[in-house]
Amino acid sequence: MDKDTRKVLAAAEAQGFTWRTNRDGHPMVYKGAQYVTQFSGTPGDVRGIRNGIAAMRRHGFLWPPGRKPKKPDA
Repeated sequence: MDKDTRKVLAAAEAQGFTWRTNRDGHPMVYKGAQYVTQFSGTPGDVRGIRNGIAAMRRHGFLWPPGRKPKKPDA
């Protein structure tokens, strides 16, 4: 796992997500008991990490760290 993926997973843990590595070495991310996404075990494609972050954002993940949540439309 590359360092960029590790940064994202560390930020995810700080925001209440959990992750575990499957038998193929790919990190799988969960929000509670709900599966969110799976990251690649190798950094072969830049889109892979971006797609993972996008899936996690749909479940409340804030990236980059320190970003303020979007206000709902009134």
